[in-house]
Amino acid sequence: MSKKLAIFDLDGTLLNTIGDLAACCNHMLAQRGLEQHSYDDYCHFVGNGVTRLVERALPEHLRTAEYIAEARRDFVEYYYNHIDAHSVVYEGVTEILECLTAAGVTLAVASNKFHTGTCRLIERFFGQFHFETIYGNRDGFPLKPDPAILQLIMSQCDATPENTYMIGDSGIDIQTATAAGVHSIGVTWGFRPRAELEENNAEHIADTPGQICDIIL
Repeated sequence: MSKKLAIFDLDGTLLNTIGDLAACCNHMLAQRGLEQHSYDDYCHFVGNGVTRLVERALPEHLRTAEYIAEARRDFVEYYYNHIDAHSVVYEGVTEILECLTAAGVTLAVASNKFHTGTCRLIERFFGQFHFETIYGNRDGFPLKPDPAILQLIMSQCDATPENTYMIGDSGIDIQTATAAGVHSIGVTWGFRPRAELEENNAEHIADTPGQICDIIL
């Protein structure tokens, strides 16, 4: 039997990053004299990568490919330099990682956040843990729910689908797990409602971080 592999989503699963995403996206909008959005709005905007976040934040009449690309560039530049001003680790998450590490479970991250930002946040908040692989969105590589990222991680970690768990807060994470043929664990403390996890047929739903260890181990 191969070693167990736990692949975590980042935003809404390991970290509450909405504060920084909202502040930085609103900064980009303010620089353009555009209407800003609320915290709750950003909970619905995130999940499909930075380009989609920026597109959803912009007024509909400005959602051209050229304008989105320019706004995305400015957002990423500002966000990278202010990426951890408001973000916090969800209560109990550190204990999850300690528990899984002690049990010999391999840890990995698969996020739709841009790759350099993903790596920076993991190093900033979880530098004491060893993640075998960390992947964010990169040019030429499909976003979740395409299963390619999970398949790549399993290959690099020498893991089988039967012993791999995808842990995330959104329907996108559950869809990715299903497409890759791995176990899915939806968490209810993130940005999306429990109903979204149920509608996407999450194999397991964790209402508290401690339940993740019970499910995997």
